[in-house]
Amino acid sequence: MSYEILKINREQDIVVVSISRPQAMNALNTAFFDEMNLLLNELEVDHSIRVMVITGEGKAFVAGADIAEMVNKNQLEGQAFSEYGQRTFGRIEAMPFPVIAAINGFALGGGCELALSCDFRIASTKAKFGQPEVNLGLIPGYAGTQRLARLIGYADAVYLLTTADMINADEALRLKLVQKVVEPEQLMDEVLKIAANISKKGPLAVRKVKMVTRKGLQGSFESGAASESLEFGTLFGRGSEGEEGMKAFLEKRTPNW
Repeated sequence: MSYEILKINREQDIVVVSISRPQAMNALNTAFFDEMNLLLNELEVDHSIRVMVITGEGKAFVAGADIAEMVNKNQLEGQAFSEYGQRTFGRIEAMPFPVIAAINGFALGGGCELALSCDFRIASTKAKFGQPEVNLGLIPGYAGTQRLARLIGYADAVYLLTTADMINADEALRLKLVQKVVEPEQLMDEVLKIAANISKKGPLAVRKVKMVTRKGLQGSFESGAASESLEFGTLFGRGSEGEEGMKAFLEKRTPNW
């Protein structure tokens, strides 16, 4: 399948998705969500993929949602546009393998929300973050209010959401919005290095780590711990990934995943 907005680059078991609408600073429109959902349909059933990377081309990761498309929407159309984006970002969040945001520039509004739907974020020193929706008399529409507060805490989230302040990469790192900041020319090399490191681990174990951790955040500590024990046990037994990993460790060799 060919895409007009998304550029897909497969490097063995790592998929890099670049958003390319340079004339609109990669602003998110309906066509973007359509293409992303088609791509996710493909990736969800491809068990050879171990890591996905999302980045942007040019000066922006994503500078926001496409205001030119939104301006003439009525209430029901606006709600539908929000729900479509939420479903799409929810699918990214629920992908069975880790999804890394490589934030090369502006990650504002919907762009920040897209980054929040990824499992973790690596930023260029040129990256800028913000939720400027209140400047337009709007609020975030792609679950930004929910994910941001859960990630950095209520007070810092509401501060950023109500002031519409734009913060740099160092401040984002301080708030734990991103996990690492690197120079622009090093961004993709660093992200691919991290992705390659993850891809060498037990592939089923990595998927289960993501699943159990996310599931645990949605329930009690006790239910999360019980789920962890259950999934821990599934990795044992003859022919299991855990057996191979432990034997390889004892035999001082590389596991054959």
